[in-house]
Formats: sequence, structure tokens, C-alpha cells
Amino acid sequence: MAEILSERKTQIAEKATLLFKERGYAATSMRDLAAAIGIEAASLYSHLRSKEELLQRICFGMAEAFFTARDQVNSLQLSAPIKLRLAIEKHVEVVTNDVNASAVFLHEWRHLSEPELSIFKSMRREYEEYLMAILQEGKATGQFNIPNEKLTVLTLLSSLNWLYDWYRPDGSLQPHEIAKQLADQVINGLITNK
Repeated sequence: MAEILSERKTQIAEKATLLFKERGYAATSMRDLAAAIGIEAASLYSHLRSKEELLQRICFGMAEAFFTARDQVNSLQLSAPIKLRLAIEKHVEVVTNDVNASAVFLHEWRHLSEPELSIFKSMRREYEEYLMAILQEGKATGQFNIPNEKLTVLTLLSSLNWLYDWYRPDGSLQPHEIAKQLADQVINGLITNK
């Protein structure tokens, strides 16, 4: 019985993620979600407290994946260019692993209520600071030429975070190829010419 309930929760989470991506969190009702799954709306409440609980699971689940990737990168003693390459590869891996959840994570987080909203914003800043630290390390060692680290981080994240919109698992580029090409472009643009 517990296995059936777990399967149902997984089904609900997957369908909610898809609907939140396609329609947006605000435009998706519990009734919409129930209809998409094929159950009564009241039945959803035996599996979760609210629609926001689903949004929290998606957003914080994705955040956990990004922080796990960050911790893997930070656990290694690498030069800044190699560390940045690995950070880009890990970021691409997380985004392309579940493009629907990535889209929700990147756009629908604004609908989180307090205190989760503040916690989530703090996590976003912490992730940006992790990338900023890699850039600052490369600049301090003379490996990177970066006039503005903040602008560089925001540009990097902008290019990485839009992957969910155009990446297709059956497309011509696989995640490792995308990561390599993006890393090459970014790092080649930052490397100090000596």
C-alpha cells in the first residue's frame, strides 16, 4: 500500500512540474492538477497539504541538486579555469537532467511564501557567490581577466539557465557536448593573454 501511495505522490509531482512549466504556477489550480492525473481534486489533499507544497518540493529539490554539484566541485583542489569548467559541466548536468523542474525552479520560485521565499533567495545568492569565488580566484592568480565579476556571473548563469528552453534529449547535442562548448566559450573569453 505504501508503494502505491509513493507512486501516486511521484505521479502528482511529475504532473505538477509539467503543468507549472507549461501554464505557470499561478495559472495552475489543484482542480487542473487533479484532472490531469485523473482523480478528484479532494483526493489530492490526501497526498499533500497545498499546491505550494509541490512548488517547494520542486524548487528546494532542484536547489539541493545544484548544491550537491557545488560541493563536488569545491571538494577538489583545482586551478580556477578547471574548477570553472567543472562547475559549468555540473550546472549543465543538473539543468538537463530534468528540464521541466529546471524551468519551474528558475521562474516560478517567486510564488513561494515566506519564510521559504527568503530562504530560497539566500540560496540563490550563495550559489552566485560560489561562482564568484571561482572567478575571483582566477583573477587573483592572474589566470582570468575580468573587469566585473558580478556581470560575468550573471552572464554565465543566463546562458546556463536557458538550457531548459532549448535542450532536447533527442537533439544533436548531448549534455556533455553542450557543457564542453559553453565552458570553452566562457573560459576562452576570460583567460588572460600572456
